Amino acid sequence: MLGVLKEFWSKKTQDRLIKKLYEEYVVPINALESDIARLSDAELRAKTDQFRERLQAGETLDDLLREAFAVVREAAKRVVGMRHFDVQIMGAVVLHQGKIAEMQTGEGKTLVATMPAYLNALTGRGVHIVTVNDYLAKRDRFWMGPIYEFLGLSVGLIQHDSSREERKKAYSCDITYGTNTEFGFDYLRDNMAVRREDIVQRELHYAIIDEVDSILIDEARTPLIISGPAEESTEIYYKIDRVVRRLRQGEHFDIEEKTKAVWLTEEGVREVEKLLHVDNLYEDTGKGTLEHLVRQALRAHHLYRKDVDYVVKNGEVIIVDEFTGRLMHGRRYSDGLHQAIEAKEKLQVKEENQTLASISYQNYFRMYEKICGMTGTAKTEEEEFIFTYGMPVVVIPTNKPLRRTNLQDVIYRTEEEKFEAVVEEIEKLHRQGRPVLVGTVSIEKSERLSRMLHKKGIPHQVLNAKNHEKEAEIIAQAGQRGAVTISTNMAGRGTDIVLGEGVAELGGLHVIGTERHESRRIDNQLRGRAGRQGDPGSSQFFLSLEDDLLRLFGSERIANIMDRFGVERGVPIEHPLVTRMIESAQKKVESYHFGLRKTLLRYDDIMNKQREVIYSQRRMVLFADSVRPFVLQMMEEVVEEILGAYADEKLYPEEWDWEGLDRRLYYLFGWSLRIAEAERPSFDRDKLRELILEKLKTTYQEKVQSVGEDVFREIERYVLLRVVDTHWKDHLHNMDHLREGIGLRAVGQRDPFVEYQLEAFDMFQDMIARIREDTLRYLLRIRVVDKTGGSQSSQVAKASALRSSSQGKEVKSGVSSRITSATSAFPKEGRKKVGRNDPCPCGSGLKYKYCCGKK
Repeated sequence: MLGVLKEFWSKKTQDRLIKKLYEEYVVPINALESDIARLSDAELRAKTDQFRERLQAGETLDDLLREAFAVVREAAKRVVGMRHFDVQIMGAVVLHQGKIAEMQTGEGKTLVATMPAYLNALTGRGVHIVTVNDYLAKRDRFWMGPIYEFLGLSVGLIQHDSSREERKKAYSCDITYGTNTEFGFDYLRDNMAVRREDIVQRELHYAIIDEVDSILIDEARTPLIISGPAEESTEIYYKIDRVVRRLRQGEHFDIEEKTKAVWLTEEGVREVEKLLHVDNLYEDTGKGTLEHLVRQALRAHHLYRKDVDYVVKNGEVIIVDEFTGRLMHGRRYSDGLHQAIEAKEKLQVKEENQTLASISYQNYFRMYEKICGMTGTAKTEEEEFIFTYGMPVVVIPTNKPLRRTNLQDVIYRTEEEKFEAVVEEIEKLHRQGRPVLVGTVSIEKSERLSRMLHKKGIPHQVLNAKNHEKEAEIIAQAGQRGAVTISTNMAGRGTDIVLGEGVAELGGLHVIGTERHESRRIDNQLRGRAGRQGDPGSSQFFLSLEDDLLRLFGSERIANIMDRFGVERGVPIEHPLVTRMIESAQKKVESYHFGLRKTLLRYDDIMNKQREVIYSQRRMVLFADSVRPFVLQMMEEVVEEILGAYADEKLYPEEWDWEGLDRRLYYLFGWSLRIAEAERPSFDRDKLRELILEKLKTTYQEKVQSVGEDVFREIERYVLLRVVDTHWKDHLHNMDHLREGIGLRAVGQRDPFVEYQLEAFDMFQDMIARIREDTLRYLLRIRVVDKTGGSQSSQVAKASALRSSSQGKEVKSGVSSRITSATSAFPKEGRKKVGRNDPCPCGSGLKYKYCCGKK
């Protein structure tokens, strides 16, 4: 009852909103149409400059909206021969307001975006129009771009193979088309740049996201990651792969398909230790524990299927997007899973990658000042859109009444019976000349169905990740007379299916779903391919008790119903109760996945705060005329940290660790104070601070003079950026490991999230301290070599800086060895026990747990 009331009130609210959109925006925009139509091309184009002047004078975008939208409508009529419908204006207003417009397939979402894109581009701060693939970005740029260009705006396009110069030019345009992946990766690359001129993006101002549910929910499960190779052996993956092939489910391990989880039994742990010839399966390999790698190998063998979750192409494992069926080139499973699959498929295991930069789609798009989206299916996920992005969903009515008939699901006992019934249905409709679009959940299923149709002699097209390049071409022909098209999930999404001549009279396009998806939204996307712009059409799902969704959620109840009615082989059951049970299962799965994404986002938000600090500081360094003020501030902070470690203000000066202080100063700066024992009582912390700072600044100034002020300014900037990048990369690696094991804290009755917050904060503070120290250490030890024998040049200085920073490990190693030698001279007796969070006694300045106490 509560659900019915909620739906009722939701519909009433929706109706009021649509009425308001019509009266407040559509009516006045339509009233302007005749006046705007009388303008010449030059006068219409001049409106752009007038709007910009009005913005400068204090008017807002909302003040300009009605007239600006009327101008865009007129420009579209003249340039591309398309006039915005009233419902498209409503959708455009919703997008400008930073909401999601749910509009059915074929309602012209591409044209809808031109109005808010033009309006928001008037600010001169840039508008990004985000699509799901390069093809759609290019198509829309050259299809809609002439409208903006006619009105005096510049339009750019980002493609996967665009050069840095092309990207920079595209981002400088008023409106830029591109994919979510390219926008996100460009952001990460910009924040790894070591030269100002290498940065391509401007500020993140306003984004219109096409197929918003696909990008912000489906693809948001996987973060964007830029990786670099780590020089470690991959033989361990082959070794573990050979072992897991000998393990038996139920005896050595158990799996949970719903969550794709796997765990070893006690017997399994003993068996693996015996086969690997190790004493402890939980020993860290540098890639994680052996137990972790074994679990990943078991997941690869028992939970990830070839031609379903991934394909093997040209000796590579390529992930298949479970929602769109597209190949995800360049994306790899993380945490050793991809390597485990490569070993399983007997391919060359690619070397481990180390994360250099990463960001989730959620946190990338939340950095925009304003985002909005459009799709045919978003209402079922509205709670998540509001929670994560603050974007409510507004359902825009269709321009013409929807004439699609959604038939009741039919369900069979076995998958074999189901596919036989699907082929019979296709054969019957094909004889009538009616086009059929069949949706499958995997490449494997699409190829199975294709083989069955070949045996029947039914001509058809198969669209899956293996022939992704022909996607738009194949799907565009799906509405022609007699056409039979098999498509994995929503491949071809974004391409309009226009009915061929005489097809409407036959009943239009018929869509067959061969399996219900975990998400109702994906099912609705498939249904939505039929019945565009008032066309007739129909849809129906054919299911079996062996389908994943039914097998995992509720097949027993349906099987009991079939038994009760004495259903024979090949005879389906068709009942509203079955459909309700399936939708109930889908809601449970949707809720489960939403919970997972909420949890992941909570953790990623902590990482994101740290990322924002690092990236904003990095930008300041990159664009500052001089980073000397940063360096001088670092000096004071490092000296304060040294005093905190060796000159405890609660102790008398003669009790301070003067020997440790000298070792630390020598390690960092190459000199020590060597204060005589008799002089020590005369010091206080302020006097000691002034002495160290004065000597440090003097040493630093001598270094600057020896190199030259102008050259050293560039060296300071370069070294600071390189040190930040090196430590940030290591920090990302450490955070990955922390996240992986933090769940175990729950065993000790501690909240894993709170523990993660605390440790992440500690680790971040330690990283910042190491950045300060290493920056000063490298700058004070840098040597500029003049290879020409003449005066030192900036080029030579930069090269030398590069050598110094890239050889930082060698420098650190050399100095550390001297410190180790010095400390080893002290007798072990009498040393107090070092706490995990105390400064390491070796003098490195790190906490003991991150230095000599590291396990």
